[in-house]
Amino acid sequence: MNLALLSAFIPTFFFVSITPGMCMTLAMTMGMTIGVKRALWMMLGELTGVATVATLSAIGVAALLLNYPSVFMMLKYLGGAYLAYVGLQMWLSKGKMAIKMDKEGSRPASRLELISQGFVTAIANPKGWAFFVALLPPFLDSSQPLTNQLVVLIAIILTLEWSCLLIYAAGGRTLKSILMKSGNVRIMNRIAGTLMIGVGVWLAAG
Repeated sequence: MNLALLSAFIPTFFFVSITPGMCMTLAMTMGMTIGVKRALWMMLGELTGVATVATLSAIGVAALLLNYPSVFMMLKYLGGAYLAYVGLQMWLSKGKMAIKMDKEGSRPASRLELISQGFVTAIANPKGWAFFVALLPPFLDSSQPLTNQLVVLIAIILTLEWSCLLIYAAGGRTLKSILMKSGNVRIMNRIAGTLMIGVGVWLAAG
C-alpha cells in the first residue's frame, strides 16, 4: 500500500465520516433512546452496508446503478417511510424505541431490526455510492495489486466510520442524561422522534 496515499486517505475519510449525515444522526438518536450498547447492532448493519457500497463502488457496479436510479427508489422510499414511522411512534411516546417511564410497554426493537435499519440507511443513500465512486479511485495505486489495496482501504473506512458512530451515539446518550435529570421523558421522546423522522425524510428525498 502506498504510504503517501494512505496518509492522505485517513484524514480525508475521517473528515467526511465525522460530518453529520443520515447514519450519524441515526446513531445519535439510538444513543438517546436505546443506549450505546444496543446501538452497536445498528452500527453492525450500517458498517455492513458501508462495506458493501465501498466494495461494489470499487469494482464499478455503482456506476451502473447510478445510471439507473430507479434501482434505489424502492429502498429509499420504503426505508425512509419506515424510519419516519418509527420516529412518529417515538414522538407519540409509543413503539419499540420510545423511552419508557417504567418497564411496561411494547417490546424493544430486536437485534435484527436494528441491524436492518443501519444496513438500509447505508445502502439506500445514492450520495454514499457517488461519494465512494469519486473517493476511492484517486487513492488506488495502479502499480500495486488492487485487491490488497481495497482490503486495506475498506478496513480503514470501517474503523473510522465505527469510531464516528460511537462518538455520535455517546453524544446522544449524554444528551439523554441531561434531559432525563429534569424528568421530562416526553420531551426526550419528541426530540429523538423528530430526529428519526428527519433521517427518514432525508433518506427518501436524498
